[in-house]
Amino acid sequence: MSARSEYDAAYFTLLRAREEHDDLLRYGEYLDVEQARLDAFTEQTRGGMDAVPRRLRRVVDGTTKPLLEAVGRRRSAVLDERRRMEGRLRNAELFVEECELEVARLRA
Repeated sequence: MSARSEYDAAYFTLLRAREEHDDLLRYGEYLDVEQARLDAFTEQTRGGMDAVPRRLRRVVDGTTKPLLEAVGRRRSAVLDERRRMEGRLRNAELFVEECELEVARLRA
């Protein structure tokens, strides 16, 4: 492999590594917003029913438990992903740094 093609390969790997890091940052932001949205939805679902007499809301009440269970499963998945994000971001940052060093070495 020529020096130029080795440099090009390292450079494009660096670009992909930066893109992956940026994607992870955006995903982390999405997870934060999604958790807040799910928490607010759960709170509104539970609190909104109190304003209506129980005899009128029976049909809707029958769907509340399965709805909140489904939201709980999604919230659990979001929380699991958020817990993994710190390690994933750190690994992505380390890879970007490694790629930057390789590109700098090949450029010299």
